[in-house]
Amino acid sequence: MAVRRIVPNIAADRIEEARRFYGNLLGLDLVMDLDWIVTFAGDGMVRPQISIATHGGSGTDVPDISIEVDDVDDIFERAKALGFEIPYGIADEPWGVRRFYVRDPFGRTLNILSHPPEARR
Repeated sequence: MAVRRIVPNIAADRIEEARRFYGNLLGLDLVMDLDWIVTFAGDGMVRPQISIATHGGSGTDVPDISIEVDDVDDIFERAKALGFEIPYGIADEPWGVRRFYVRDPFGRTLNILSHPPEARR
């Protein structure tokens, strides 16, 4: 047996806001649209992962979702320009990631992060 995907499901009734946040801000592709559910995905192959945490690090709460991007600074600037709430500003963390938290239109806190180039596999 092999787990092929882990997909967080967010209950919401404002699909257009999901398109704006996950499509326009994060640049994810709309890969399924059944009116009652939309699924966004990035390109590339990743291993399924799930994290369990007692806190979010650096005095933050545990985020609902973590999304690794190739340019965290670009996404941070776009999030500010689009007016999304940023509960934790951009920071270089002692465990080797650069990240920030942004709240999606449904109240979920996302940890948007990049690893330094030398740490990427």
